[in-house]
Amino acid sequence: MNLDSIQAELLRQISGIHEIPQGAYNIRVNGQAFARNSSEHIHIEPKTDGKSGIDIYVDAGTKNESVHIPVLLSQTGLKELVYNDFHIGAGADITIVAGCGIHNGGDDLSEHSGIHSFFVGKGAKVRYIEKHYGSGEGSGKRVMDPVTSALLDDDAYMEIETVQIRGVDSSNRTTNARLGNRAVLVIKEKMLTDGTQHAVTNFTVDLDGKDCGAHLISRSVAMGSSTQIFNSDMRGNNRCSGHSECDAIIMDGGKVSAVPMVSANHVDASLIHEAAIGKIAGEQLIKLMTLGLTEKEAEEQIINGFLK
Repeated sequence: MNLDSIQAELLRQISGIHEIPQGAYNIRVNGQAFARNSSEHIHIEPKTDGKSGIDIYVDAGTKNESVHIPVLLSQTGLKELVYNDFHIGAGADITIVAGCGIHNGGDDLSEHSGIHSFFVGKGAKVRYIEKHYGSGEGSGKRVMDPVTSALLDDDAYMEIETVQIRGVDSSNRTTNARLGNRAVLVIKEKMLTDGTQHAVTNFTVDLDGKDCGAHLISRSVAMGSSTQIFNSDMRGNNRCSGHSECDAIIMDGGKVSAVPMVSANHVDASLIHEAAIGKIAGEQLIKLMTLGLTEKEAEEQIINGFLK
């Protein structure tokens, strides 16, 4: 089983690997299962309910293991909807590397929508990394609309890292979560749009458990005439803590709208939201340019540091 050069580059961009990984993995290429492997403690099975996708079962107590589930699209005009369910056993500690790469060299729209549902057991820890990447010189659009739903049991911890840097013409990212007692959810988003690209982010978190907590952090840059919309809705339904933060840089004719909302439905819910949008400060550019950088190089340095 060999990937062609375009598919291999997509895999490298979204997963940081150059070949079929070790351990548990499921690689999907152009709408079909390309390669799949289960490990001793992580079991990957195709869905049996008629839907396209997989079920991933992680044994209770599994430690320091990872699973890769990248999706690669290099066929112009392909549209797909995939359902992936993750069942994380109590006390497990794992890393899941997902994401989608689309190379569109033609004129037809290519689209991938992934519906991911997480059921995180008591005391389990999950790090979920999802990267979106687009390439190709064709006029056809590259569209990605991921949906992530997470149910965290008591004392569970989940960290979600989402990255989208250029290349994706349209995306609508939706994340929903419910937290049990003392559960913690951390979401870190990094976004850069350019040209006429459009990106929408929707976060909804229900803090149901006693002493649970959530931290939502978004960093984004809108360049060209691209547009971004950030929506977050954090609901404190018990004694809990929550923090939502959106920081954005606008350049050229870029536009960003941030709509952070918090709802305290319990007297001991402690919730904070912040939003800051603006251009690169002139003094930052001047300082770097005095060190010998051109204005463009200085802007790139600032953006890279902001999204790091």
